[in-house]
Amino acid sequence: MPPSLSHTERFARLTELLAEWQDLWRPLPFQHRRPPWGEAWPGLEAALLQLSDADATRLQDAPFRASPLDDWLPVAELARLVELPALAGDVVELPSSWGAHVGGRKWSQIEAFLPRVGASPGERLVEWCAGKGHLARALSRRLHAEVTALEWQPTLCREGQRLAERQGASVRMVEQDVLAPGAGRWLSPGTRVAALHACGDLHGRLIELVAQHGSAMTLAPCCYQRTADVRYRPLSRQGRERMAAAGLSLTREDLAMAVQETVTAPRHVRRQREQAGSWRLGFDLLQREVRGVDAYLPVPSLAYGRLPGSFEAFCRWAAERKGLVLPAGIDWPAFEVAGHRRRAEVTRLELVRHLFRRPLEVWLVLDRLRRLEEAGFRVELGTFCARELTPRNLLLRASRD
Repeated sequence: MPPSLSHTERFARLTELLAEWQDLWRPLPFQHRRPPWGEAWPGLEAALLQLSDADATRLQDAPFRASPLDDWLPVAELARLVELPALAGDVVELPSSWGAHVGGRKWSQIEAFLPRVGASPGERLVEWCAGKGHLARALSRRLHAEVTALEWQPTLCREGQRLAERQGASVRMVEQDVLAPGAGRWLSPGTRVAALHACGDLHGRLIELVAQHGSAMTLAPCCYQRTADVRYRPLSRQGRERMAAAGLSLTREDLAMAVQETVTAPRHVRRQREQAGSWRLGFDLLQREVRGVDAYLPVPSLAYGRLPGSFEAFCRWAAERKGLVLPAGIDWPAFEVAGHRRRAEVTRLELVRHLFRRPLEVWLVLDRLRRLEEAGFRVELGTFCARELTPRNLLLRASRD
């Protein structure tokens, strides 16, 4: 694959690969005793299950590294297709005082995003889905310009306005539901709208309004699955045509895969996640036996800090939530051990999904890029920071100049 791959070529090939391999990356391994593709791909299944703990962890963090998957899946091609340039920006170190009242990781993301906004002199500036206006304040202070920050929650607007006044930032917080009729009045030629990690329908709405009203835009999208649509309908005409031709269909649950990569968590958080996962899988084995139904039973999520103190307590909590009566005499240690063993298997089988996670995300962003190009925009696509800061590091910069 040539390094000068066009967006059109990249979009076309990713569509083909996502469609070709969807029988492998769509199933959720934790829902099945054996992956639905296992019978057709016994060698791949065996290779995954034989991975050492160290190799499994390495491939979780970096799925495109050389691995046994190379023998069955197009690892090298996918790696090339998701490789995007870092967008240029006039990087200037911001005063640390500007990050007051902002979480450390969030502030670092703003520092990376801000120089790549690409605002031209004289452009009116708008922040979309602003929260407390952290980005708007930094943008205003750096460019010495007024910024209008749109946020639908009144309490966040009030707090954001107080912070702006306290810091001397020229920011006007405006109560605005961006999904409501009339939100487009803030967008027009001569306006630059910026959105850092706007979710699902919120950034989809922004793209449609930008296409209608002609304002420039700088967007880092996020959480594609946060949408009212059960099935994904591409934003671009080309996306709809390519999906139909390739036989690719995406559900809301499929879209969630694109944002499941997280940065390395502290060791204690990772241990909590592993324990919670093992207990869930142990309960899954238990409920199949108790119900006499060999099928997955979804259990509500629990914040890690609220996890019960023992495996037995967790199972009783889960059974109560599902209206399941547990019999006496359950061998709790045996099911707990089986859950840990099952988690090790699922961790390895999920590596197939990890391999297609970034390709799906890049495909979704290319669909947004094509929608803007179809509306007459010149669009740049790249990254604005390293994945270690946030895996949601893709950036679209669009204008009609």
